Amino acid sequence: MDLKGKKALFIVASRGFRDEELIEPKSILESYGAKCIIANETGRESVGMLGKVVDASMTLDKVDVNDYDAIIFVGGSGSTVYFTNEKAISIVKQAKIKGKVVAAICLATGLLAKAGIVKDKTVTGWSPEAEELLVDAGGKYTGESVEVSGRMVTGYGPKSAKEFGEKIARLLTKGNAEED
Repeated sequence: MDLKGKKALFIVASRGFRDEELIEPKSILESYGAKCIIANETGRESVGMLGKVVDASMTLDKVDVNDYDAIIFVGGSGSTVYFTNEKAISIVKQAKIKGKVVAAICLATGLLAKAGIVKDKTVTGWSPEAEELLVDAGGKYTGESVEVSGRMVTGYGPKSAKEFGEKIARLLTKGNAEED
């Protein structure tokens, strides 16, 4: 797959993102030539649940959805910080309207529910909280490893991080939606 010229934005919590849910998809996209940027709520370093430290190059306030082909929310216990963050919700809504790939994994899938973009979409995610949010927002929850619904990708958790990254790459390469 050739993703040269494609840009992906990974949004992580400053504390408590799930390390492999960032590392694996980011490595996959970069291996295909995509440029990957990391953002968080502080614009400074983020520390993962397993100790990985990454630098965020911007805050959410500086995000322009038009600059990216994919917006990816990384899970982990800290991802709930975005459930009530108006800028995060706005980014999700704008990305959907503009036809960008919108992806979330693990607990971060709850943000897609909070943004109101999962109605009648096949979705997955980790934790009873995420499942409840997805179902209450009208999503068709499966509990599977990864689901692709239109230009939205949802992943169950850390063990699905590689497949999650591959599905995002495939959507970016195809430039069109997979069917439910």
